Amino acid sequence: MGLGLRRIGNANADEEQEEGAPAWMLTYGDMVTLILTFFVFLFSVSAPNSQQFLLSVRSIRGALGFPPLPSAIGEEPLGEAGSESGDEELKKALAERLEREMAQLEEVKLLLAEFLEESLFGDTVRIEMDERGIVIRFAENVLFDLGKADLRPDARKILDEIAKVLAKIPNHIRVEGHTDNLPIATSKFPSNWELSTARATAVIRYMIDLHSIDPRRMSAAGYGEYRPLKPNDSDENRRLNRRVDIVILRLGLSEGEPLALPVGEGNAEGVEAGGSIHSDSGR
Repeated sequence: MGLGLRRIGNANADEEQEEGAPAWMLTYGDMVTLILTFFVFLFSVSAPNSQQFLLSVRSIRGALGFPPLPSAIGEEPLGEAGSESGDEELKKALAERLEREMAQLEEVKLLLAEFLEESLFGDTVRIEMDERGIVIRFAENVLFDLGKADLRPDARKILDEIAKVLAKIPNHIRVEGHTDNLPIATSKFPSNWELSTARATAVIRYMIDLHSIDPRRMSAAGYGEYRPLKPNDSDENRRLNRRVDIVILRLGLSEGEPLALPVGEGNAEGVEAGGSIHSDSGR
């Protein structure tokens, strides 16, 4: 009797189980939930917050031993991530910093202008301002003879006066050599690249050796004929394109220059403690 009731009970239980959802639905439901979670995660990382990303980059650079990124807001903390007030503070800080940099350059420009007014080189040297800073532009044949990279005797006088101003400022100084598009092919200068670079280097060597300007603040660049002021389609335009520029970089750009070791610590830049350039590897 009891055995018969047990069989009847098991049969009813089987019938109730068959009336519910099939067992594979549990696995299917779990899979759909995981896929939904995965796509929500992808969406969340597809639009990163810019300030949070910047903080992450700074943290990684610090951990790897690289110099920290310059903060546009000085010592003040960044605004709240993604907030409009933070963006406004950033814009204001950048504008104030640029204003200070331009004010400093204006003072330097006045010093240079006073020198040119008192000298005999006013017609051959021009002072301009661009997005990089102050450009002291030497007209053709002021510093060098055509096709040569040796400083002219009278060029040393004007460099002596300019060096007095450069020695008083903290800005990085870049000397740039430019030529026209007329080819040169000599044993000393196979192309205009070598000529333009040699001229820029000659000016730097003079500034360092004769006036002890910190060599870590200086760099040379030779552009050949590829940065002309005018199209090289006439003798007059070619004359304007043959030039040497001394560029006084604004302080914000100076900070972007490669870092230099203090003098005497490895001489990584090939500069002796006394300020003269030397080379052990034939560079």
